[in-house]
Amino acid sequence: MLIMKTAIDYYFTNLSPYAYLGHQTFNVMANQHQKAINYKPIKLAKLFAVLGVLPVKQRPQARQDYRLIELARWSKKRQLPLNLHPAFFPADPSLADRCTIVLQQMGKDPSEFVANVMAACWAQEQNIADVTVIQQILTSINVDADNVIQQALSSGIDNIYEANTTDAIEKGLLGVPTYIYLDEPFWGQDRLELMADKFAK
Repeated sequence: MLIMKTAIDYYFTNLSPYAYLGHQTFNVMANQHQKAINYKPIKLAKLFAVLGVLPVKQRPQARQDYRLIELARWSKKRQLPLNLHPAFFPADPSLADRCTIVLQQMGKDPSEFVANVMAACWAQEQNIADVTVIQQILTSINVDADNVIQQALSSGIDNIYEANTTDAIEKGLLGVPTYIYLDEPFWGQDRLELMADKFAK
């Protein structure tokens, strides 16, 4: 058994295409370097409100266009399928985010659940705001879907979700995914290789 040393705080939301593109690479990297992961889903709209960041569809057209170019590039580089115009975007990721918190609270590794939720949105044209979709994904990873969802809807889990968001704001995060290792933030899945450089030091 690997002994995990020095955790990485992983701030994200299950709706983020960039988190989707980086998730598999991030997990492989963390495992190779024996780093535990603290999953910290956040309410991205609250972070954006503090930063004055507009939702994607309200941004200048040039920024929207370039975003699509970058997503296509990284989809090719990471060798992951990605629909640039998914049928259910934006969708409310809060149930999936809360289920991620529950799984971690239960002592389970949420990585497969998160990967499947993100793929559902970005590669499989599914609505991750639909409780049935989340139930199916939870069942596919052999957990009690009804129990996890019931816990996810509790005030206690929402308090953790809110605390993660407040934490992200207080730390000055600029968006998701952000990975914090040894108090140093790495914003964006395109910074993963830079974080790996720090592992080696």
